[in-house]
Amino acid sequence: MRPQSSRPGGASGAQLQVFEYDVLFAQGSGGAGPSVPAEVFAWLESACLRTAGQDETPWLKLIQRGGRRAVQVMNYVGVMRSPGGYQIEVLPKTGRANEGGAAGARQLLIDMLCCLNGFRHIQTGRAKLAAARMPLLEVFMAEFLLSVEQIVKRGLRSDYSTRQDNLQALRGKILISQQLRHNLTRADRFFTEHDEFSSNRPENRLLHTALRKILPLLVSQENQRLARELSFIFAEVPQSTQIQLDFRRVRLTRGMSNYADALAWAELILNELSPVSGSGSHRAPSLLFPMERLFEAFVAKHLSRQLRKPNFLKTQARSHHLVRHGAQDWFRLKPDLLVRESMTDLLVLDTKWKLLDRNKTGATHKYGLAQVDFYQLLAYGQSYLDSKGDVILIYPLTDLFDTGLPVFSFPKTEGLRLWVLPFCLQSRTLAVPADAPFAAHFEPHISARPADHPGASLKVMQQYD
Repeated sequence: MRPQSSRPGGASGAQLQVFEYDVLFAQGSGGAGPSVPAEVFAWLESACLRTAGQDETPWLKLIQRGGRRAVQVMNYVGVMRSPGGYQIEVLPKTGRANEGGAAGARQLLIDMLCCLNGFRHIQTGRAKLAAARMPLLEVFMAEFLLSVEQIVKRGLRSDYSTRQDNLQALRGKILISQQLRHNLTRADRFFTEHDEFSSNRPENRLLHTALRKILPLLVSQENQRLARELSFIFAEVPQSTQIQLDFRRVRLTRGMSNYADALAWAELILNELSPVSGSGSHRAPSLLFPMERLFEAFVAKHLSRQLRKPNFLKTQARSHHLVRHGAQDWFRLKPDLLVRESMTDLLVLDTKWKLLDRNKTGATHKYGLAQVDFYQLLAYGQSYLDSKGDVILIYPLTDLFDTGLPVFSFPKTEGLRLWVLPFCLQSRTLAVPADAPFAAHFEPHISARPADHPGASLKVMQQYD
């Protein structure tokens, strides 16, 4: 499936739709692939140079393709917005399948975002409908507007706040020192301190500020209309001048729970908490997410439902270290997932967003597996399972990897076994072999027909891993 562009050129609101690992060229350069306006390509190049040399994985990479300069998007998905308004949607590579295509990839992305901490307030069904007809950034902003609208329908919360002012009528108590300083010759004035019941509270100031920030970014007429209506309702609430301080002052006490979702979106909008939001003089609102984190959160949410009680899933365990040096523990071991019963660790699991191929056997290809992942699971198994039991690598299920690989053993650690198993993105279950020693811990895997699951027909994608 070829990348799609909704509107050509560099005009504000123009959009390009690509998938993970696609290569972008400047328009007119003659590159064989999706292209962006020259000014947008220059912005992408500058973003690549700003991230060069950083320890974290960059979301863009400068490359040469066919003798021409190009930018390759990496394993981050979401939306990038250039300062001029041009948007680039990066979708999960499963969208390259014939079934579902870009629309299926968008829905998968929204489903995965709902599992990620900080984005569980997305209303999945509503967002899926919106994603079918508007850009992703617009979908996220629409979610914020609708959450604010729900607050307005129930009424903005007001509270008593202490205010000092020079009034013509006596309210509260007179502040003697200020009265003498300001009103020594003004018998008609009273400098007082009094309590005022007002909607001017941190939560409302933050929402008003976020509304004003997204108003010029909206493209949909429906969203623009709603944003203007909500801004009018918040007109008497001043915008926040100290955003971080106001966030610290937020108190979601009894009766304020309806503010939680809107404030979560406001924090994202005002602080640009996207893992890779733009920075520097070319700052622009972008929302990009590492697929490794999304896949891990997606598996964690749904795998916990597949476990049989009393087993439960623990995420991001931190109870062991790799080595001890003197009196210090070094290199904390943090497996993605642990299956536990009471206080006993039963299984160690790690997720990998990579497409395997059962047909690529032998010492050369090794199904596409990475040696470093085996080292990692060996260390986890030795520390968390005392070198006895099972460790599992989880990869997305595709037509080239629809059942688990034969079990791996460690020659020097005979009691430890390593399993490589697929996770079905449609049925949202782990394909556990019936003869595996740990099969009794899980409910049965629900098989999806090859033509139905998002990982179908992905042979063409192997070259991008």
